[in-house]
Amino acid sequence: MNRLVEPITHLRGVGEETAVLLHDMGIYSINDLIEYFPYRYDDNSLKDLEEVKHDERVTVEGVIHSEPILTYFGKKRSRLTFRLLVGRYLLSVVCFNRPYFKSKLILNSTITVTGKWDKNRQTITAQEVNFGPKKEASGIEPVYSVKGKLTVKGMRKFISIAMKEYFEEIDEMLPSELLQKYKLMTRKVAIQTMHAPIEQANLKQARRRFVYEEFLLFQLKMQALRKVQREQSKGLTQKYSQDDLNLFIKALPFPLTSAQSRVIDEILNDMKSPYRMNRLLQGDVGSGKTVVAAISIYATILSGYQGALMVPTEILAEQHAESLYKLFEPFKINIALLTSSVKGKKRKELLERLKNNDIQLLIGTHALIQDEIHFHKLGLVITDEQHRFGVEQRRMLREKGANTDVLFMTATPIPRTLAITAFGEMDVSVIDELPAGRKSIETYWVKPDMLDRILTFIEKEIAKGRQAYVICPLIEESEKLDVQNALDVHSMLTQFFQNRYKVGLMHGRLSSDEKDAVMRSFSENDVHVLVSTTVVEVGVNVPNATTMVIYDAERFGLSQLHQLRGRVGRGSEQSYCILLADPKSETGKERMKIMTETNDGFVLSERDLELRGPGDFFGKKQSGMPVFKVADMVHDYRALEVARQDAVELVRSDAFWKDEKYAGLRIQLTHSGILNGEKLD
Repeated sequence: MNRLVEPITHLRGVGEETAVLLHDMGIYSINDLIEYFPYRYDDNSLKDLEEVKHDERVTVEGVIHSEPILTYFGKKRSRLTFRLLVGRYLLSVVCFNRPYFKSKLILNSTITVTGKWDKNRQTITAQEVNFGPKKEASGIEPVYSVKGKLTVKGMRKFISIAMKEYFEEIDEMLPSELLQKYKLMTRKVAIQTMHAPIEQANLKQARRRFVYEEFLLFQLKMQALRKVQREQSKGLTQKYSQDDLNLFIKALPFPLTSAQSRVIDEILNDMKSPYRMNRLLQGDVGSGKTVVAAISIYATILSGYQGALMVPTEILAEQHAESLYKLFEPFKINIALLTSSVKGKKRKELLERLKNNDIQLLIGTHALIQDEIHFHKLGLVITDEQHRFGVEQRRMLREKGANTDVLFMTATPIPRTLAITAFGEMDVSVIDELPAGRKSIETYWVKPDMLDRILTFIEKEIAKGRQAYVICPLIEESEKLDVQNALDVHSMLTQFFQNRYKVGLMHGRLSSDEKDAVMRSFSENDVHVLVSTTVVEVGVNVPNATTMVIYDAERFGLSQLHQLRGRVGRGSEQSYCILLADPKSETGKERMKIMTETNDGFVLSERDLELRGPGDFFGKKQSGMPVFKVADMVHDYRALEVARQDAVELVRSDAFWKDEKYAGLRIQLTHSGILNGEKLD
């Protein structure tokens, strides 16, 4: 038995009281302790000041060049300053609240100072002063996160004891082929280096080893889970005539982009396979997801099955039904629309036709998952804007058929880094190109004092027969936040456009019927300007709307701003997005700048991830993001891509499941419960 699994109390010097503190830090075994890595390193090695950046921590060795001057301010506060000759630099050193240093600072004597370097003033604010030349010990010191009475020095001591007594017990889990392929340190050397680095270059290599290891283990869990789920879920093996499907594709009003063709092949291969499809389709606003859905639906109908398309709102269901009816009409496909407003005799007839296979495609809202709805033979379920439905709702729709293939669609660009992590158990397809000829939305960032000019611009657009959205962050006035609210803006615009144009109001407190009524009026151009909160963010298609104004735009993330911008630019006319913002923070200013520079949702989502981090991107509680000890999904995304590809190849190979050289990796899967048939935590 490997001694690393021994309880932490087996370590010399760790009593019951210390063990409780270590348990609070997630350290229960010797292995937990030696894998408890520092969260930062203090580099106390001597550097040439020419290489040190402003405000960086630095250690210098020099000769005292002036008598120290001590000044007091307040009862117990003091400042001690003196000049220090460091090589060719004569710089000032400032020590706060250490008056007792004065008698020790002897002219022409050598000292070592560690502190913050002010490059502009040529001054170091001292944090540590050591009298005499620097000792030869390692200049890089690990700093550990600690709790209670535990000190960083104490943690260093415990880890040092553990490394001496248990070092030989550390096993290598990566096969030699991967170590050689990526020139990685062995696990023993990497752990030793993480706790006691000799130089920055070694530390970088040790960190590189653990970034890859953590990502590989996580991706192996995801790929193995996917394999287990896939092999346990029997699919339909849908068979259709490729010639008939090609006729449908040729009849489309516009040619497919290469990205659309690629994802259609991925979806159709899933449908033809003996396993159930579980795929996420990502496509930016206007990238042509509906056409991809239509081709997939036609393939399932040609295979003798029915299709279902579930969308979050009635108006979106109606828009999908209208566009799909036009595509399918020449091919005599029976389509029906089921929403809560379909009632009585009409509803009863529709359900009967569905059960008898007289309806081949059913489009609707969550009304599709009600108990009374029975399909004759459901083959494909497509959920649009899948994040708007709960897991339970999606499951209920999927279970309307036996072993039904499932396609989730979203217009919210999720950074690839997060997509391959958060949706690791799903296949992910991406439409990363827009159809030819689409006009790019012109985006402008303006200060609030230009509102009059913006209103004049909106009026000119409406006079041409166009429409406009005006988005506000709040419904009504708030005492806590100094931002515009929809009620006040609606009142102001109603007054401004009085007797000329109609202004509508939309917000989250309206009922579903009220929201649909407002959107219908806007869709039919009865309302010229729609003031709204972010409830219009997803799915609404009003090609006549050409202007989007967003109040207090700095309050929104890049992805949300992009989604809002995507409400315009859906017709043939030039569209505009105007960001009304006066951000105070650098992040806010950067956000506005990025929005004006690109219309690419995937580029924006990656930048948003860099600015906000993965927890904030998904929402901390909902994110489900794994916590890594060393790896960082945002900054180490290339390693994540490499590890994922390696994990896919390993899990697919027979050798991985049998060969002794992969035993260390298989043990990790056993620990996570996957190979025991348990659910991944």
